[in-house]
Amino acid sequence: MRLSIIFILTIIFFSLPTFLVAQDTFSIVAIDDETGEIGSAGASCLDESQFPGSGGAYIISDVLPGVGAIHTQSFYLPENQANARMLMEEGKSPAFITNFLQNSQNDAENNAAVRQYGIVGFNTSGQGRASAFTGSGCFDYKGQIVGTNYAIQGNILLGAQVLDSMEARFLNTEGTLADRLMAAMQGANIPGADSRCLNEGVSSLSAFLRVAKTDDDEDDLYLDLNIPATAFGVEPIDALQELYDAFLLNTGTETVAGLSSIRVYPNPTKTTLHFNWDNEEIPVGSLITIMDVSGKTILQQTIIDHNELIINRIDQFDEGLYFYQINNKVHRGKSGKFLVKK
Repeated sequence: MRLSIIFILTIIFFSLPTFLVAQDTFSIVAIDDETGEIGSAGASCLDESQFPGSGGAYIISDVLPGVGAIHTQSFYLPENQANARMLMEEGKSPAFITNFLQNSQNDAENNAAVRQYGIVGFNTSGQGRASAFTGSGCFDYKGQIVGTNYAIQGNILLGAQVLDSMEARFLNTEGTLADRLMAAMQGANIPGADSRCLNEGVSSLSAFLRVAKTDDDEDDLYLDLNIPATAFGVEPIDALQELYDAFLLNTGTETVAGLSSIRVYPNPTKTTLHFNWDNEEIPVGSLITIMDVSGKTILQQTIIDHNELIINRIDQFDEGLYFYQINNKVHRGKSGKFLVKK
């Protein structure tokens, strides 16, 4: 199961009215040519509270580690998403896929003019390439920006400045792909960026940020954050930034040599969490700290065994994402994350 703030896409998507789901969205897909990482981020004025099971804007994102990413937005249809994914798995280029999708004969409802797509993938030399399509029937303001290894697109926007600002922040921010994607999202942190949210004074109602490393499982991405819905007047991009800051706080540690074999299971968990490792590189007396996504310490426990730790109080945790860090007197040690599901 996907390690994410919310549950994964389910069959309920297929029963939602297609004219309601993720029809107004701004988003970015991108590739880091040096690391092979693939990123996906976006936001929408539609959210989980309006359409339970959708996950808000998160529904548009399809990431295939080591292969590419697809955003299917504006009058979202799961059938179109599935067709795009099939073509990507066959090795088709982003340009080929968007050309295929913009032909109404290939659209699940024969109406490609109301769709919008952003797609990135690798060429045979391992370099990123991108393509996008914005149908004439998408609501204004609509548009797209395509770079060598990124695509930014949106519809029902306040104006072109939303996409321009996203691109500027993405290109002018130093750091990891995740840093640059988060910066791009902040570039759209404008009241009414999605124009339907203007009266509420926020850019959108839901937002997400995802990054896959080359060897990730698609159901377990390196970074998978989602704000499925927010309270009235709460900016989801700021809430996403808080999650991302907490992620950085709890993963930016020096790993002790020999800890790469640590195992955490079951993950997700309901009642009990096991930590197991193959050597004695985690000394007896080391301390494990468990924190929630805000960085608040939820539990601390001392390790008393050479290769195992069991936490039996998980049923007292709220459902959601948690981070752990194992420290001793010399090192800041292994860190990671796990999901609690009730």
